[in-house]
This record gives sequence, structure tokens and C-alpha cells, in this order.
Amino acid sequence: MSLQTIGHRGLMGAEPENTLRSFRRADRMALDAVELDLHLSGDGELVVIHDASVDRTTDGSGAVRDLTLAELRRLDAGLGERIPLFTEVVDAVGAPIQAEIKDAAAARALAAVIEERGLGDRVTVISFHDEALRETRELLPEVAIGLVTGWSTDTAPERAAELGARLVSCEFARLSADVVARCRAAGIGVISWTVNTPAELAVARELGLDGVVTDEPEIVSAIRAGP
Repeated sequence: MSLQTIGHRGLMGAEPENTLRSFRRADRMALDAVELDLHLSGDGELVVIHDASVDRTTDGSGAVRDLTLAELRRLDAGLGERIPLFTEVVDAVGAPIQAEIKDAAAARALAAVIEERGLGDRVTVISFHDEALRETRELLPEVAIGLVTGWSTDTAPERAAELGARLVSCEFARLSADVVARCRAAGIGVISWTVNTPAELAVARELGLDGVVTDEPEIVSAIRAGP
């Protein structure tokens, strides 16, 4: 079975990350899913941006939580794109979505949108934050959750099992065959971020991963071309 392709912040190797332009690019290429990042604006809106501040990805400065949605909307997120709302991404693409909670406070707001919009079969809630995943599980027991790991990858199988997660998304450089095997034994799927080169793709295939999170259209094409 072919590796699943998950577009990292859309397809950020080709378009400005976490913008509608980036998500639409991933959707046009028919990726299996798109991954995005969520924070709350100062007035409680669920916005799609990776960092806790706007400095790196826009022409503005300041913490996301200190800026209203109207203030965030005035910023250029690349090529004239604006910071989108989560609901705008949902409406713009047809692909399944991996929604990463970067700020644990966003868990309740995301759960409300998933319930209100009937997105339970389309959205997997992922996070580094155990508390965000626990809250999601309590609010929406049927919605799939996934644990994201970096330095803590070695404990991922046990943490994911305790949380009731069906998926772990591990930092590629810290993923080992042992972690994959322990996830498999627990019935937990394994994907890895980010796989952006042919050499990394070869390792991902050797490890027998379920999918790869990638920035690059070329990796998507290589996966579809087969081994």
C-alpha cells in the first residue's frame, strides 16, 4: 500500500505556509490530507498560523493572542495572502484535515467548530499537548486524535495509548524502527514530519510508515510513482 501524503501547512515548499493558497495547492494535487496549525486570536477566533507570534510568517509583529482577528487580517502572510480562519480552510478544500492545536487553549474552540459543522469524520485533532488531546477526547469522544512528538518520540507509543490516540506524528530525525514497531503492536498508526528529500523518503519506506508529512510537491509525485 502506498504511503499516505499529508501536506505540511498546505504545501509550504511551494506556497506561503498556512494560507488558503497553500491549502488549495495541496488540494489540487489531491493529497490524502492537509495539516494545519491553530491558535486563538485575542478575541477568541480560531486562526491558522504556526507560531505564537506573527513575526516570522507575516509583515507584522506581536503575539497572536494579543491581536484581534481584524488586526490579524490586515497582515500579509505572503503573496498578499491573509491569515485564514479554520472554517475558511474547511470550506476551501475537500481533503481530510489534521488540525494541530499549538495553543492548548484552542482545544475547546476547535471542538465546538467540529461539532457545529459536523466535521467529526473529516478532522483528526493532533497536538504536542497531552492536555489538549485529553480535552478533545472528553468533548468529542468519537473524533480521532493524534499525538505529535519531537524530543519525546521514544515514549510516543505509551503516551498515545494512554490518550486513546489512533495516530502518532513523529519528528523524522527522532523516529526509529523500535518506536514504529511498538506503535504497530499497540494498533497505532505512524506518520513522520517532515519528509522532503528522496533519501528521507527511502527511509520512510524502509520503516514502513503509514504516511509522510511533506512540504514538497516533488515528494508527492515520487510517492505516486512508486518505489
